[in-house]
Amino acid sequence: MEPIRQHTGRIVPMMNDNIDTDQIMPKAFIKRISKFGYEDFIFFEQRYLDKEMTDNPDFILNQEEYKGASILVAGDNFGCGSSREHAVWGLSQYGFKVVIAGSFSDIFYMNCTKNSLLPVAIEDEAYRQGLADLGSETEIEVDLEAQVIHSPLGDKHFDIDDQIKNKFLQGLDDITETLKHEDAIAAYEAANDHKYDA
Repeated sequence: MEPIRQHTGRIVPMMNDNIDTDQIMPKAFIKRISKFGYEDFIFFEQRYLDKEMTDNPDFILNQEEYKGASILVAGDNFGCGSSREHAVWGLSQYGFKVVIAGSFSDIFYMNCTKNSLLPVAIEDEAYRQGLADLGSETEIEVDLEAQVIHSPLGDKHFDIDDQIKNKFLQGLDDITETLKHEDAIAAYEAANDHKYDA
């Protein structure tokens, strides 16, 4: 995974509650074999007017001022619904690095942590709405090391599990984290090898 210590970017506000994984990545697109190429399919039903992918000019991701924005700000219970890692792949491949929401589905949250998409839970609805109201040109900084969002609204602390934080800071996925303990695993296997003799 790509390490994240601090990220500075502009905001895309999608303030509805209960944005589910089917809205983020419709099931029609999760049958593909590849893990890549999902960025064009996120929010498909709202983003396009037809199956030929004609842009819906009213949808925020199609508006020029939000092109290149990398921080998604949302309502409560973001990523609810079925477990769909493709939704996280699509958001990340589109260019989002951080999602700030009131809360997250547990499964979606864990999928984010496995794919270098930083989920930041901020229960303060007024603060999140304030971020949404900053406009498309304002940059904010999400400082994971300090666990603080720096913005024109002031500094806002956020909580994150220490182990998850460390994974982001070091860019560790589950495999690389396991391999850090390779010597201990090998020693355990050697010490217990006799238990598995025929």
